[in-house]
Amino acid sequence: MSENHIEARNLRKNYKDVLAVDDVSFAVSKGECFGLLGPNGAGKTTTIEMMEGITPPTSGQVFFNSQPLTRSLQSRIGIQFQSTSLQDFLTVRECLELFGSMYSNSRSVEDLVRLCALEDFLDRDNRKLSGGQRQRLMLALALVNEPEIVFLDEPTTGLDPQARRNLWSLVEKIKSEGKSIVLTTHYMEEAFMLCDQIAIMDKGKIIARGAPKVLLKQYFEGQYIEVPEEDLMGEAPESLGFKFHRRSTNIEFHVPDVRTALGSMIEKNISLNRMSVRSASLEDLFLHLTGKGLRE
Repeated sequence: MSENHIEARNLRKNYKDVLAVDDVSFAVSKGECFGLLGPNGAGKTTTIEMMEGITPPTSGQVFFNSQPLTRSLQSRIGIQFQSTSLQDFLTVRECLELFGSMYSNSRSVEDLVRLCALEDFLDRDNRKLSGGQRQRLMLALALVNEPEIVFLDEPTTGLDPQARRNLWSLVEKIKSEGKSIVLTTHYMEEAFMLCDQIAIMDKGKIIARGAPKVLLKQYFEGQYIEVPEEDLMGEAPESLGFKFHRRSTNIEFHVPDVRTALGSMIEKNISLNRMSVRSASLEDLFLHLTGKGLRE
């Protein structure tokens, strides 16, 4: 059984009359990527700020390697915030050197440059970086103190698909070094690709937790068939006897068996030329559990 690297035990956080985090408990094993998902306002950022030691909990405790989290242990944690302001006019190299000088045990600039692929813009003013380049620099800065565990708070928000996938590769590299990762993200595909375990939060509570594939199997059976509504040839969707919902101009059916469902559609002369079939996704699970859009 894997040893817990960091653990939240019964964390609660009150802000005046608002209960932002309500009795949250979970553990991250060594070498694991753990995803914390939820709609805006669910309590994700407050939870990880308590685990990082930035925000004190109203009650509950955080343990790092089975010890209560202390200031000295915080130095073994790396953090990539949603937004970080850097000193104007500093180059990428100078930013790395500045942050490295703050720690007695820091990773070499050369190693960080290699790991995060910063070679092509090492001497560029940090204000002139693209979104993807800036996030790679932020990731390097989160690693400058040789942390054992790294917190990544929505690291790919606003990035184009190529830059996002480049950052995924960097996360996999970090994980291959044996570091643990706690990731918050609004991208369900990202969570599915990177995370060994996930927890879904809503209204300050964890409402589901487990390996992505295990959770999907637990909550969903069957598959989804989607067809343009006009291809139903006037047939009412409910006449097929399957659960369905409208997605813009399409109808998506949740069916227990694809072959049986297709047979029923053919009997009713429904055109299948433009149909698509898919399995349940983390987004389906998210909406099923919270009833909310990812950015609500």
